[in-house]
Amino acid sequence: MSRPSLGIAIITHNAAARLDQCLASVAFANDIVVVDGGSTDATVDIAQKHRVRVIEAGDWPGFGLQKNRALDALATDWVLSIDADEIVSPELAASIRAAMTDPQSDVYSVDRLSSFCGAWIRHSGWYPDWIPRLFLRGTARFSPDLVHERLVLSTSKPVARLNGKLMHYSYEDFEAVVRKLDAYSTAGARQRHAAGKRGGFGVAVSRGAWAFVRTYFVRRGFLDGRAGFMIAVFNAQTVYYRFLKLAYLNEPR
Repeated sequence: MSRPSLGIAIITHNAAARLDQCLASVAFANDIVVVDGGSTDATVDIAQKHRVRVIEAGDWPGFGLQKNRALDALATDWVLSIDADEIVSPELAASIRAAMTDPQSDVYSVDRLSSFCGAWIRHSGWYPDWIPRLFLRGTARFSPDLVHERLVLSTSKPVARLNGKLMHYSYEDFEAVVRKLDAYSTAGARQRHAAGKRGGFGVAVSRGAWAFVRTYFVRRGFLDGRAGFMIAVFNAQTVYYRFLKLAYLNEPR
């Protein structure tokens, strides 16, 4: 009886910083698909160096639909969806292989540990961070959200957990923090605008303030030291600008 095959689904855009490590960590897979959204750095060259399949997509439909493009390009028994700034640890790789050989579920969650400007974060609402990523092909797809997409499951079996860490280099430096703050707040505003929601200055201030309190105090971000305070401020600013941008989108043109 043949062993079940594994496909890796990755989307990229100017992801050269960690892509080499990312692809090296999943070299055990049978097929790897990278859907690139018009990178201007060395992303495509790095992917081609690893001899993976690269699909260059000129448009940008949002994170959810872009990830579904990568899923649709795979024909393997199992699929592991990861981001270009995530690295599969050796223990997680071994756990993935074991789960596929003797499956106890159709969907498995991974234990993701994220870093912020060089610091590994274990509080602030960032950890523990169990997220479904490995699944039997056809049992899950991503929601069509512009940002903060989620995996929608079509199986009744409970989600199981894998051993090992998925190392997530989410914010490499302050420049990345500022870029993502602007990108996420804009995408979040557009997504809410499309859903008919409204924003305003008062809402932006109150929601932003609560985001800080929730991150730093309720979710114990203070235990992450300086990085925890920075994350709380980042979350507050992202929420504040999201609702402020939403208010401008709702203004008559």
